[in-house]
Amino acid sequence: MKLTPKIARILLRFTQGETLPASAAKSPLVSELIAENILLQKGKHRKTLTLSNEKALLVFLSNQLQIYNLEDYITALDNKESSRADFVNVATDSKTSKERAFKGFLINAYDHINATLNAKDYPISPHNGSFAFIYDYENFRIPEDITIVGVENARNFRHIQEQRYLFKDINPLFISRYPQSQHKDVISWLKTIPNQYLHFGDFDLAGIGIYLNEYKVHLQERSQFFIPSNIQELIHQFGNRQRYNKQIRNFNVEIANEPLLDNLLKIIEMEKKGLDQEYFIQTLKKL
Repeated sequence: MKLTPKIARILLRFTQGETLPASAAKSPLVSELIAENILLQKGKHRKTLTLSNEKALLVFLSNQLQIYNLEDYITALDNKESSRADFVNVATDSKTSKERAFKGFLINAYDHINATLNAKDYPISPHNGSFAFIYDYENFRIPEDITIVGVENARNFRHIQEQRYLFKDINPLFISRYPQSQHKDVISWLKTIPNQYLHFGDFDLAGIGIYLNEYKVHLQERSQFFIPSNIQELIHQFGNRQRYNKQIRNFNVEIANEPLLDNLLKIIEMEKKGLDQEYFIQTLKKL
């Protein structure tokens, strides 16, 4: 993820209290800020963006991009004489400062998977309560019949054993969306393999937005949003109306061009509720 000079200046204007047209701030980073409720999107025809929480924006930039001062970052970008050392103080972007030291992503599985790493056998079989971290993901390969399941929530990723009843019809390898700073590596790897991708996220507008903006846009027909067959009943009984009311002001996902997902959008709109994926960790205990 990169913060371009244009978007950096726009974010600075947001911190100064401005409201701007959404069309003037199009970028993957802005989409993520909207998904995280840091930027608020309003309007249906003439959409606008405003900053909902300046502190949350500063924390995001610090944690995800190691940018601690927007004005200093912009000044360094504008100064043609800025050295690489100058950028170390304001950002950690591979094109503007030191090379990122820690790459890769977390994986998990509840059944043994025969993978290869750097052309050598790499059996995947984490013990319950542990994960594996793939650093050299460029040379990480798995059998083509394995379905990659992207897990949005960290707690769901930790407790996949309790959710295996959801994935009886596939052979899954689970990858974590967090930490988000590793998301670029996940996408880079997914683009190099033929495996199908299944997104397991929250059943609400924000969760659908994350899937469409972070995964579907790159993987197209190889990706699908995981939707249980009884999702309407679950949202009706256990969904959260407050979540829907909050998200409807920030998200405008009208069509996803994925039949089952479009039906989920209709259900969410009809019920005016959203369902957290954490519900499925508890479900097995209730059966």
